[in-house]
Amino acid sequence: MGLGDDIKNKAQEAAGKVKEGFGDATDNQSLQAEGKTDQAKAKAKQAGEDIKDAAKDVRDDLR
Repeated sequence: MGLGDDIKNKAQEAAGKVKEGFGDATDNQSLQAEGKTDQAKAKAKQAGEDIKDAAKDVRDDLR
């Protein structure tokens, strides 16, 4: 995984936390849900990147 992908995922997760926090502060359930969704998407992308990295490591070890 590239550093750029990691940064993008962390930025999306942070933005989701901010959005969720703002939704909490304003009692806006829709904004809270959007923030949680953004965080979940970022974590899923990160997990996918981690799996690709692990598979690449295994492939490299087999060579």
